[in-house]
Amino acid sequence: MQWAEPKLLIADDDRDFRESLAEVFRKRGFGTSLAADGKEALEIASQHASTFHLVLMDVHMPRLSGLDAVALLRAELESQVPCILMSANLDADIVRRASELQVASMLSKPFSLRSLRQVVDDILRSSYGWPL
Repeated sequence: MQWAEPKLLIADDDRDFRESLAEVFRKRGFGTSLAADGKEALEIASQHASTFHLVLMDVHMPRLSGLDAVALLRAELESQVPCILMSANLDADIVRRASELQVASMLSKPFSLRSLRQVVDDILRSSYGWPL
């Protein structure tokens, strides 16, 4: 199955960071939706669950953490959309919970845009057969 463009949901409480990521991917032809925290990400996903191909989620956010948002995405929305968790503090508990939630990847901040693009491309390729 092919789409006109891959669609990403980017959730991070740092506005400049999430907007920068969105700009990077928009320049590559991706559609993007942005959320300021896990609760907003879950609200967007519930309205447009079948339209996202990948979710980029910060772990530490107000109102609802990235881990809790992914858990609710899996449980309440029954979504298996691939998720990438991002955090400056990836400790053993976060890694364990992320593994239980079957997240596609975890990135430790700071990371290079090149490495992020590669992880995104790899996940889209392995999950959807997308030739990027």
